[in-house]
Amino acid sequence: MFFQQIVSEGLAHNSYLIGSGGKAAVIDPRRDFRIYAECADANGLEITHIFETHRNEDYVIGSAGLARCCNARIFHGESRDFSYGTSVKDGDTFAIGLLELEIRQTPGHTEESISVVVRDREVSEKPYLVFCGDTLFAGDIARTDFYGDARKAEMAGKIYDSVTGILLALGDGLIICPAHGAGSVCGETIANHPFTTAGYEKMTNPLLLMGREAFISHRVSDSPYFPPYFHTMEALNSRGALSPYELPHAGPLTVADIGKLRKSGCQIIDVRSPAAFAGGHIPGSLSIWRDGLASFMGWFLNYDEPVVIIDDFNLDMDDVCVRFIRLGYDNLKGWLAGGFISWEKAAQDIASFPTCSPADLHARMDGGDLFILDVRDIRNRKTEGYIPGSFHRYIGELPHHLDEIPRDRPVVTYCDAGYKGSLAAGILTSHGYRDVTNLLGGMAGWSHAGFTVGRD
Repeated sequence: MFFQQIVSEGLAHNSYLIGSGGKAAVIDPRRDFRIYAECADANGLEITHIFETHRNEDYVIGSAGLARCCNARIFHGESRDFSYGTSVKDGDTFAIGLLELEIRQTPGHTEESISVVVRDREVSEKPYLVFCGDTLFAGDIARTDFYGDARKAEMAGKIYDSVTGILLALGDGLIICPAHGAGSVCGETIANHPFTTAGYEKMTNPLLLMGREAFISHRVSDSPYFPPYFHTMEALNSRGALSPYELPHAGPLTVADIGKLRKSGCQIIDVRSPAAFAGGHIPGSLSIWRDGLASFMGWFLNYDEPVVIIDDFNLDMDDVCVRFIRLGYDNLKGWLAGGFISWEKAAQDIASFPTCSPADLHARMDGGDLFILDVRDIRNRKTEGYIPGSFHRYIGELPHHLDEIPRDRPVVTYCDAGYKGSLAAGILTSHGYRDVTNLLGGMAGWSHAGFTVGRD
């Protein structure tokens, strides 16, 4: 048996290639799919089957492009009307060499969610591993809020029953291969484990240990953040998106090119550090660091206006561009040739705002006029504490709640380390706020400095 887990950093997405007897199947391929074909070729395998465990909300799946590349067939759950592929039902089986892949319907995260149980018949009739998509994670169970408040209890009950009545019933030794790892927006507290087992989850998963009714009650009262791009992902994944290799190539842009794009309307993403962005940036641009692109671009970018990237040295721009493509931003135009220094040398307009250290902020708090804005995830505020007197509004929701932020007081933004605070400061200054400062080091720096931490 050949087995390979392929991790997409940023998305915390896990996809898989499994093979036997010269044949192979791919589970939940990402949009830039050539890695699967190359891996299969290198190991003498022909990809014949592609399984989608569910419709996917947080990235564009690459099944359609991979199927055309490899002449493979696509399979997905029957409880949703996809415009491509073949529906499967509970109990369907597929042979991949000496491996048997059995479909189990495991609804809850979505109605059409399926899991793929693998048996290596050369060794045993017992289940060996399962590709469970977004049903069960290491230390967590997938979110169940996609069908609105009216169905929260129903979907929570379904996913709990899918996990306990189907997946865990396959045996304690069953290897659990989830579609996401730590950091995914599809879970809350996913452990930083590449794999887990049914037995380990029975013993350690806090959501399983609380019992069915308590779990349902917990999910009914839970309100995870819902990025607006999820709806676009659902639509693209229902009809099959274009391959990234069929899209116009993004490339370097001159200062004049970007000037024209700004006049006609474009979206500018600055991937430099918070300190660099604060020191000078193109007016109206958003500060989203490279590793934060997958988590935050979907909150702020639309799918119509061209997207432009700003960096200092333009290193490894293909890696940056693919992060946009994986989320369906086919309107990516390119990046500023020569980096931000070329904008400065061309004497273009530059915006800036100040930064401060924890000690600076602490000294300024005696005046009592500061408005301190915490833009972290509410879970971090509850578990790690907060700067006393601060106001909380999650960064993804900030543009729609500017009326909560006073314009006649100095504003200091902060987050965990300074990155989301930079994004918040850029949003505020682009909306006319004149006295905005970002706390470099964020809550981590404040705590390390030994200043008082507020707790509810």
